Amino acid sequence: MNTANDDGRSVAILAYMWIPGWVIALILNGKNPTPLGSFHIRQALGIWIISLFIPFRWTMWSIGIITAILWLIGLISAVNSEEKPIPFIGQYFQDWFKGL
Repeated sequence: MNTANDDGRSVAILAYMWIPGWVIALILNGKNPTPLGSFHIRQALGIWIISLFIPFRWTMWSIGIITAILWLIGLISAVNSEEKPIPFIGQYFQDWFKGL
């Protein structure tokens, strides 16, 4: 999946394909690490953490909408082979998960 010709684009896109896709992207990026793949693995991890561990409250639907928008922004960035952090918190994900 991660060929030399795509420079990590496949891994970047795969990272946004829910948790199993993220795990596969992490494994593929570990075998052939690329800056683009690593960047989007960190962005997607932050989004998945937000979506899975926010407590259920009356505002859960709004958090779900915000998470979906952030996911879409990240996916579009991956498809375009860009390293653009998601708004507001993307740079924190790069700092917090820099070991990935």
